[in-house]
Amino acid sequence: MSSDFETSRKLEFTSGTFDDTMNLFEGVIAIESVKDVLYGLIPTLPIVRPPLPPVSSPPFTSSSLKPKKLGYFWTGPGNIKYADFLAVYSLDDDTFGTFITLVDVPTSGNEPHHLNVARDGKTLVGTGLLSLLKLQDVEYFFDISNPYRPKYLKSGRALLSSIGDEIVAKPEGGFFITHMGSAAGTNLGRLTEWDGQGNLIGEYPGLLDLAGTANILKDQFSPHGLAIDFDKKIILTSDFVVPLSTLKPTLGIQKAHTLRLWDLPSRTIISTILIPNGGGIQDVKFIPGNKDSAAIATAVELGQVWIIYPFKKNADGTQGVAELLYDLGPKAKGVVAIYSDFSANGRFLYLSLTTANHIAVLDLKDLNKPVRLDNPDEVQPVVGVHSLRVTPDQKNLVALGYFVQQGDIGVLNTPADYKAHYVDILPNGALSFNRSIPFQTEFASRGGGKPHFSVIADLTDPKNPKFNSY
Repeated sequence: MSSDFETSRKLEFTSGTFDDTMNLFEGVIAIESVKDVLYGLIPTLPIVRPPLPPVSSPPFTSSSLKPKKLGYFWTGPGNIKYADFLAVYSLDDDTFGTFITLVDVPTSGNEPHHLNVARDGKTLVGTGLLSLLKLQDVEYFFDISNPYRPKYLKSGRALLSSIGDEIVAKPEGGFFITHMGSAAGTNLGRLTEWDGQGNLIGEYPGLLDLAGTANILKDQFSPHGLAIDFDKKIILTSDFVVPLSTLKPTLGIQKAHTLRLWDLPSRTIISTILIPNGGGIQDVKFIPGNKDSAAIATAVELGQVWIIYPFKKNADGTQGVAELLYDLGPKAKGVVAIYSDFSANGRFLYLSLTTANHIAVLDLKDLNKPVRLDNPDEVQPVVGVHSLRVTPDQKNLVALGYFVQQGDIGVLNTPADYKAHYVDILPNGALSFNRSIPFQTEFASRGGGKPHFSVIADLTDPKNPKFNSY
């Protein structure tokens, strides 16, 4: 990294405490020119929920069972007066669905969103989609050094951005996290970086990154999807929707059609990649083992999967080429959300079509001729399916039947079955549905449970735990 970049990062952020960061940030925004820009970008929030603490949680009994396979589920209660929580379940065949324990966070109404694990397997971080509406922290950190008894560690928030989404663990510890909205949930989110102790390092593009700021002002910047190739030193973020546009009153959801290609060492944007009329590019992931560092991106309105070649150049010389990989057909168009996960070898791609109540499977052995393995007309036993996780042993797919329900304040209220589906992966990559954990009945004392995201741990070798981490 250049000395100029290091200087600017130190000026903008500190890796110390949140209070230190806030003090430095207050100094930056005291600059009149910066203040003028922020006032123009951050409007008054139309909806703010009372920032009340949660009511006392119902009692529960932890299990002494120590299964080899665990599911950690970042969950919101059906009654948002209760605290949001991390629930832990056995995924072993003989004790499947046995409740192990749960951990409350100190706040409620966050709408638990994405979840991921640190590279050392000792820390989880979950984000809150609607934390902003109660003026609460967005990131929630858990200690899982004892995998059967997680502990809540701390919370944090970014300064310029909110609406936490996708999480990628850094090799040296800590995380990168996309934030889909500004500090008020409007356009101009950020890519954020956190250290291993859960302290904010930076938000990108930074205030002093003039080229990056010009880039995100030109096209809607609402980063949701995130993929990082640490060896090739590139980042891809995909732009989804402006969060505030999903809340009432609204003139319609503002959907993006772009991805950004970044230089990892400098945390700066190289180029903008367009998927014409994509209507929300929710997810992006590098294809494991691909020699060209190709990635897939999901265009929700189109119901299509695109392939991104980050090192190829377009006719105008810009870096990053997007090509249509597969059209998922009429039942996939406009399905609100399309999330994905890969098999470890990169051959099989699993795609959740949320409001179509369906999981699609593509065989990508030949990228020039993808083969669809599911029957698009099959009625699958899932409702509102969203997040997907292939288990570390590649034998199962964990699919959660809940996306988002904003209630009366918003226009996104997708049907759900509130279940954690544990789906068998057949030898050819196809799926067989047979088991699930019903969160509505499991947490009836909290008004039900809304599991949005999971992390799966395989502790078969306790000295070498395996996770489905990126």
